[in-house]
Amino acid sequence: MGIHESIKGKSYQRNTHSDQSSSSLNSQQLKNSPAKEEAIVSRGIANQAYYVLGHETANVHHLYEFGHELQQERSTYLCTEITTGIEYACKSISKGKLTSEVDVEDLRREIQIMYHLEGHHKNIVTIKGAYEDPLYVHIVMELCSGGALIDRIFQRGHYTEGKAAELAKIIVEVVEACHSLGVMLRNLKPENFLLLDKYDDSSLKAVDFGCSVFFKPGQVFTDMAPDACDRRISAYYVAPEVLRRHYGPESDIWAAGVILYILLSGVPPFWAKTEQETFDGVLKGDIDLKSSPWPSISDSAKDLIRKMLCSQPSERLTAQEVLCHPWICPNGVAPVRALDPAVLSRLKRFSEMKKLKKMALRVIAESLPEEELAGLREIFKAMDTDNRGEITFDKLKAGLQRYGFILRNSEILRLMEAVDVDDTGTINYGKFTAATIPLNKLERRELLIAAFQYFDKDGNGYITIDDLQQACAEHNMTDVLLEDIIREVDQDNDGRIDYREFAALMGKAQKGNGRIGRQIQHSLDLSEDSIWGSWLLTTEMTYTSYS
Repeated sequence: MGIHESIKGKSYQRNTHSDQSSSSLNSQQLKNSPAKEEAIVSRGIANQAYYVLGHETANVHHLYEFGHELQQERSTYLCTEITTGIEYACKSISKGKLTSEVDVEDLRREIQIMYHLEGHHKNIVTIKGAYEDPLYVHIVMELCSGGALIDRIFQRGHYTEGKAAELAKIIVEVVEACHSLGVMLRNLKPENFLLLDKYDDSSLKAVDFGCSVFFKPGQVFTDMAPDACDRRISAYYVAPEVLRRHYGPESDIWAAGVILYILLSGVPPFWAKTEQETFDGVLKGDIDLKSSPWPSISDSAKDLIRKMLCSQPSERLTAQEVLCHPWICPNGVAPVRALDPAVLSRLKRFSEMKKLKKMALRVIAESLPEEELAGLREIFKAMDTDNRGEITFDKLKAGLQRYGFILRNSEILRLMEAVDVDDTGTINYGKFTAATIPLNKLERRELLIAAFQYFDKDGNGYITIDDLQQACAEHNMTDVLLEDIIREVDQDNDGRIDYREFAALMGKAQKGNGRIGRQIQHSLDLSEDSIWGSWLLTTEMTYTSYS
């Protein structure tokens, strides 16, 4: 019996749960909605608007032109950025469907998690922005037009071991990336993986984080999932400990193991005519590795499946252990050591940065809305075990251990000293977010410009020693050699830092062609005869970026 026959029913519907789909539906619902919305708002709805995001946002219809519907049930549409012509997908959630505070919180958390994972792994869909108007919340994200993994499985029936290993590696890398940032997926399944390119199976992107949650190391969950998620989670991928209502991130490995089983055989390991019978099979835990096609599948592959579908969560492989398994590793060679947890790698990166860049990241972090920092706040709270609002040496050491990494005291001390820029002996939330925000935030020119303006105290277009002295005082930084800070960044040796040098420091090379120059000038509201306007409009230069 193939996957067409075995995977049916309400708990497993093709193309109904992912955020995007390659098919185009003939719908004009949202395409025509801006005018409709404006008419409704004009009747007074705007006065009743509440903000899921907690703050007002730009009007999405001023930034994007909406096209045809990509995915009907989740209301996902093609949209084109007006200024660049780049196509994205936009999931538009009607506020009328948010009937309780729980619904609002679930949507808010989904957006927070997407921002938290932004740029962390190439196989996780990238959020472009979240917007809100009186009637809808809009999530604009990377467009995946290659279709869903589940459709590819239906078409193929099953994969070769080599191709299945490639896909399993991608899926488990996504799980590992999420776990390293304290995110449990809870709804891992082929429908929630879309392809950027329909001709390239490796272009997978994980989408739909509506059932995902933040977790702390050792935290145990006792709920199945929010009600909306209960309707979307498929019985075939639910781990036995979830059914027993005592589970953690290990349940994602189980789901990944189920996907691997399907990739190799074309059918799920546990399925029956009814959902309850499927659950009974999951709890029983008997895995068929004997009937066709399993006799022709390698022992190494079957060993990995057994270890991923181990009924005892404590004995199940972790994501990193799966990635080190000989069947997954290229040429059968496992990496010498595990990758650094995401937070640790970011702390190490921050410790190597120049002082001005550290200060600038603090300024940028403080300017970001809460939904973009919520994930880092959860990690900070997990380390700040006594809720004093600060991380000490002992807390950092224990926190890193809980996230799976053990360092020598001297290494932890170096990290503390690097992040503790004002020498208080502790790391508060502001310093923590500055050290751990993803650097892809620096690709947003408006953030770089705002940070530069913060340091350019007199607004003359340059950061001088006097400017730095005032900024350091605001950051409670003493005993700082201001001349050294200038010298580290000042590429033309004129004793001051201009915007191009600042952008190069931040790792964002700037080409001062006319179009970009005018954009920056407009952002700064500068006149053409100003110091900034003159060189931004005429300079054709790319500075080498450095830390």
